[in-house]
Amino acid sequence: MPHTANTALIDDLVVANHILVNEGVLDGFGHISVRHDIDPGRFLIARSMAPGLVTAGDIVVCDLDGAVHDARGRRSYVERFIHSEIYRARADVMAVVHSHSPAVIPFGVTGARLRPICHMSGFLGASTPVFEIRHSAGESTDLLISNQALGRALADSLGTSNVALLRGHGNVVVGFSIQQVVFRAIYTENNARLQSEAMRLGEVNFLTPGEAQATSDMIDEHLDRPWQVWKKRALAQGF
Repeated sequence: MPHTANTALIDDLVVANHILVNEGVLDGFGHISVRHDIDPGRFLIARSMAPGLVTAGDIVVCDLDGAVHDARGRRSYVERFIHSEIYRARADVMAVVHSHSPAVIPFGVTGARLRPICHMSGFLGASTPVFEIRHSAGESTDLLISNQALGRALADSLGTSNVALLRGHGNVVVGFSIQQVVFRAIYTENNARLQSEAMRLGEVNFLTPGEAQATSDMIDEHLDRPWQVWKKRALAQGF
């Protein structure tokens, strides 16, 4: 690699892994990446391992073809193509999370669409797209995004949205920073849980598109506040 990423960026990526585990978004699976701060054609991600165990020494570099560049020859996640193809398609995206956060799963397999129910989740927009892998790879896959073609199809499904669901698999969340994508990943899970509860009570009064945009813009001005709380909480748990 011709340039070394900023140490602070790597440290934030490590902390983000731990926060997302501590907040119930990631577990032994899932991953978060950040676009390289010097070479936008590459991104940083952990080697293939449980996110709660990630340290700075576990971070590797991948290019937009999904090739891993690591002097020690270590592998990254099979689904790194989720990240590579989204970075290729979206110059505005600086960080990506793929998780299997449980409350979100039902919205990818039913007719109910994930929509913003409160002011903390306006980033979801009018509705959240669902990626159907059967349309790209037939009915006998393991549902994993394990090559460039599937990553490209997922990026197409995401389009200009901030979140996309993967039917029977999980979700992908994008943002302009590690702090923003962590916030969005956590509140995607929170919104899904609240929406499920509200739908049991009756008709849901969702945010309008205008409210969704205004609340999202407002939250973006205060991302450091929850980040510091989540970081302290993760450190207190021994991460």
